[in-house]
Amino acid sequence: MLGVIAIILTLVALMYFAYRGVTVLVLAPLLAMAAVLVSGEFPSLHALSNVFMPAAAGYIGRFFPVFLAGAIFGKLMGVTGAATAIANVVANTFGEKRAITAVVIATSLLTYGGVSLFVVVFAMYPIGATLLRRANVPKRLLPAAIALGAFTFTMTALPGSPQFINTMPTVFFGTDIYAAPILGIIASAIMLFGGIYYLNRRADKLMAKGEGYGDHPKENINQLNENIPSPGIAITPIIIVFIANYILTNWYFKSPSVIASYEAVGGGVNGTWPVIIGLTIAVVFILITMRKFIPEVNKTVFDGSVGSLLPIFNTAAQVGYGGVIRALSAFTTVKMGIVAMAIPSVFKVGISTTLLAGIVGSASGGTAIALEVLSEEFLAMGIAHEAIHRIMIVASGGLDSLPHCGAIITLLAVTQLTHKESYKDIAFNTILLPLLAAFVISVFYLITGIY
Repeated sequence: MLGVIAIILTLVALMYFAYRGVTVLVLAPLLAMAAVLVSGEFPSLHALSNVFMPAAAGYIGRFFPVFLAGAIFGKLMGVTGAATAIANVVANTFGEKRAITAVVIATSLLTYGGVSLFVVVFAMYPIGATLLRRANVPKRLLPAAIALGAFTFTMTALPGSPQFINTMPTVFFGTDIYAAPILGIIASAIMLFGGIYYLNRRADKLMAKGEGYGDHPKENINQLNENIPSPGIAITPIIIVFIANYILTNWYFKSPSVIASYEAVGGGVNGTWPVIIGLTIAVVFILITMRKFIPEVNKTVFDGSVGSLLPIFNTAAQVGYGGVIRALSAFTTVKMGIVAMAIPSVFKVGISTTLLAGIVGSASGGTAIALEVLSEEFLAMGIAHEAIHRIMIVASGGLDSLPHCGAIITLLAVTQLTHKESYKDIAFNTILLPLLAAFVISVFYLITGIY
């Protein structure tokens, strides 16, 4: 009983203080030790040194190269103006009357191309704000439009997405980033078209009532920089990531001789490698072809490298917290309760993952904990590994976006809006639609067995 109380109290505290802006780097170890202290199962310092730290370090050991390559790539795409060039082309193609659709498509292009979620937020804000201001669309819809393009289908559903969350299950299930393409495409369509329809309807209703872009005197958006690469050069790094991922995933790392060479040294092919290599090649291409757009190469690469540290340490801290919670006997009871639910196994995958993502306020954090804690149970359910991969990460993008989610807090801070102004629209796109998509593809797989 004390263990259950410890889990509930510390989870509530995690959500509350994270919402209040307290860093998870401090919260996670303190609350992990507090949970152990309340449960009384073993000493708090033992939990810190022998449970929390190994779990956090294990996550960093598996995924740091992905974070590092992605952060440098994203930094270079932003500094060179390549991200702006791509977004401008999309915006000009769709025009002012379709400003919301343009923001969503431009954001999704960058995210699916490998630019990190946080970099996309910073890159898209001035472009999106300018587009919505020209069309006199209420600014409060901007965070939801960016979130739809960055935090939903391109992050979890589209097959081949190089976002690191799509690489996480590969290590546990032996899948690749193209896992379950049919399920991924169905989920993507639900989120993309559902979100665009909702946002355009919301805009029409608000504008019909006389609401426009609004007065935002402290917005401080300057004219977009014209000294940027041509669209052709700007899009090439993203194409490189696509092609390299595809070739390495579907041919090179599936070659019997390559597989045998890794097995000979007691290892195996790691599903994150194609993404890492693809991003690295793209980084080299940017450094060579867009050198004149980078004022200080060493500083830019350094800043990108450092930029990878906070996201991975935040997620690792959440994983460490989850590792301590997992060590409590009460969690075993909860886990067995989930596994024993009288529902099809495929639903257990989605429900458990989205609950964990909601608890820690992070899709990647929830997925990491689910993989650490429940991957063996998932594999024993008789579900295709590819289907588990896709369903669990689509589901992870549901409850992860509760108000204490770090990405949502960052998005609102960058756009200079509040939860009261924009969270309703964000929640529809990043909670309701992903949960609906996860449910639909689970039913589809259950009925057809197609993935």
